[in-house]
Amino acid sequence: QVQLVESGGGLVQPGRSLRLSCVASGFTLDYYTIGWFRQAPGKEREGLGCISTNDGRTYYADSVKGRFTMSSDNVKNTVYLQINSLKPEDTAVYYCARTRLGHSLTSAEYDYWGQGTQVTVSS
Repeated sequence: QVQLVESGGGLVQPGRSLRLSCVASGFTLDYYTIGWFRQAPGKEREGLGCISTNDGRTYYADSVKGRFTMSSDNVKNTVYLQINSLKPEDTAVYYCARTRLGHSLTSAEYDYWGQGTQVTVSS
């Protein structure tokens, strides 16, 4: 059974950092690309970036490039999203999702999604 489980969110102060995790089961990361998305209340889902773990290639949306960094640990079948210098506007539910190898931030191209982890940035 394919499953993606996000963790690492929480309530943090502006300027701090978080490292979100996405643990995959039921498939091997080597054969897929993992994307990160977020959605704030009342707003559309926003694609943040994606990573193909077989070759380490990453793609970032311009809106987050510089503060967001993706990485992977194939031994743990896990991908990570490091978020630095958190801002209140980063508050959202963050999701990881699976697609075929390649670069895409189109939600419709992802076939499995995690349930999300809440990130709240507030002082």
